[in-house]
Amino acid sequence: MVRPLQYTIVPMQRDYARTIAEWHYPAEYAFYDWSSDPADLAELLDARSWPGHYYAVIGADGTVIGFLQTIPEVDSVEIGLGLRPDLAGLGHGHDFLDACLRFATEQYAVARCTLAVAAFNRRAITVYERAGFQAIGTFTQHTNGGKYPFIKMERSHREEYDTSTQLLGR
Repeated sequence: MVRPLQYTIVPMQRDYARTIAEWHYPAEYAFYDWSSDPADLAELLDARSWPGHYYAVIGADGTVIGFLQTIPEVDSVEIGLGLRPDLAGLGHGHDFLDACLRFATEQYAVARCTLAVAAFNRRAITVYERAGFQAIGTFTQHTNGGKYPFIKMERSHREEYDTSTQLLGR
């Protein structure tokens, strides 16, 4: 069984952003390297974009273990999130997502949360579906020097789910 990580979500700071910008994911997940898209990297490193939108997720040992981006909408919040590369794919996704969702919904007091995920990222899509997200559409995103298919997903926060059931795949 995977030992759960402890999370503290804090406003982005320069050192945190620089650390996140240096992360490199393996194989096909290198798509998520910040250096793959200069515009995204510039936004991450620009302190003017942080207030109310960019957060660092800090582990119990004080290191940055993830990030959260929030974009408030009329009756929902769109999130973007990422787990540190050496922690991805080890079973931490559900707890990490749950911590980010709780933070975002408390910050914005909304009933719905949306996100976009690259269509190839089956690992993340599975985590999102187990957490109650449903695909609501697809689109093509210009990023990383090309055009890529993405899936837009949504979850109503009124829909509670039993973690033990979801993790056992029942």
